Amino acid sequence: LTSPEDVAVRHFLDSWMMLPLIDELFPDKKGLRLIDVGTGAGFPGLPLKIARPDMSLVLLDSLQKRVNFLKQAAAVAGAENVECIHGRAEEAGRRSGYRDSFDIAAARAVASLPELCEYCLPFVRTGGFFIAMKGDSSEEANQARKAIHLLSGKLEDIKEFTLPGTDMKRSFIVIRKTGSTPQAYPRKAGKPHASPLL
Repeated sequence: LTSPEDVAVRHFLDSWMMLPLIDELFPDKKGLRLIDVGTGAGFPGLPLKIARPDMSLVLLDSLQKRVNFLKQAAAVAGAENVECIHGRAEEAGRRSGYRDSFDIAAARAVASLPELCEYCLPFVRTGGFFIAMKGDSSEEANQARKAIHLLSGKLEDIKEFTLPGTDMKRSFIVIRKTGSTPQAYPRKAGKPHASPLL
């Protein structure tokens, strides 16, 4: 994407489409704690933080170069209470202070849903939510049923929509965390991709 219009619609607006869902899931809560797993250039985390300054945000990416950029971007945007961390989800998901501690884990088209569940659900507190941003979602949701169950989750909802100003189909797959993540997960780095929980 090169034009400002495309970036505005396909990155920023796409990220902001999550805001009504967050309001629905947490109607009265301020100061939510959100982690954006495999954030890349900061989507959806940074746009959500700009819209909701009271949110506590962690941006996680496995490339140090991206993390350096994210620190600069957050500073330029004037976003406070943003932590940019370099690491793999499989390792960060076992760290004290991150594991079982976020209201929301979000991921945008990072991997298949069974993989994403293993990357993201370990971060979510009991009663919180993992929100996967996807295109077509029905088949992936079915493929991830075993992973969702093993990782102490429950498929709560699938919100489908068309990205405004485009004909692009989008969906949010909403998974509620029902209990603590079993200690066996996440598995070692690379294992969720090589051998997803199908």
